[in-house]
Amino acid sequence: MFQKDFFKDQVVLVTGGGSGIGYTIAQQFLNFGAKVVIASRKIEKIEKAVQQLGANCKGMILDIRQPEQVDEVIKNIIGEYGKLDILINNAGGQFPSAAENISINGWNAVINNNLNGTFYVSRSAFLQAFQKQNSGVIINIIANIYRGFPGMSHTGAARAGVDNLTKSLAVEWSRHQIRINAVAPGIINSSGLDQYPPQLLNNINANIPLKRMGTCDEVAYPVLFLASPMASYITGETLYVDGGMRLWGDLWEI
Repeated sequence: MFQKDFFKDQVVLVTGGGSGIGYTIAQQFLNFGAKVVIASRKIEKIEKAVQQLGANCKGMILDIRQPEQVDEVIKNIIGEYGKLDILINNAGGQFPSAAENISINGWNAVINNNLNGTFYVSRSAFLQAFQKQNSGVIINIIANIYRGFPGMSHTGAARAGVDNLTKSLAVEWSRHQIRINAVAPGIINSSGLDQYPPQLLNNINANIPLKRMGTCDEVAYPVLFLASPMASYITGETLYVDGGMRLWGDLWEI
């Protein structure tokens, strides 16, 4: 679908780009000619990823929960490249737990990371880059929240907030020719599953209509499409990449 230099001269920021889905998204943008900045809290992860991804990839340390750090990273990107074209809000995190067992600190940590952090980065990119350029694309990576998220209510609430934020900002910032969409992955065979107890994933394929987990590439390709001119009239949408699981099947037994 894309030619080799489809994203040539485009500058892309991928938060949480050091591993898993974020790493693959960065890799695919690089494959099609973009200049990519990956950001993460862990310097070891960033350094390893940059070494693997090559010369057109740069890494920056970023805790998206810290607005001052966010502003500094966006400032540094503009200082180095002169612009920012595409923002992929991929950073986040959660853990499986019944709602009554989630501590107040655990709840606040997930909300702050997944919801507040997404807003901080989006706002900073808008103020420092997109508004001035009168152009820009934001893709928010959320989760399968179509029927709620029992077993992870904290991230369900946060990702639902991002889903609504996607719609709200898509309208508010449309006057600046900024498009904002979301991608909602289902069960993806990635490093993100490492923190889940193995028993939670036993026989998980049986609960997915396509009878298998998705791959990181299968998330990355729709992200590239939504970021591209091929989707130039699409904004405020959430695309589910979940093998049909939003429509049928349970993640685990309640």
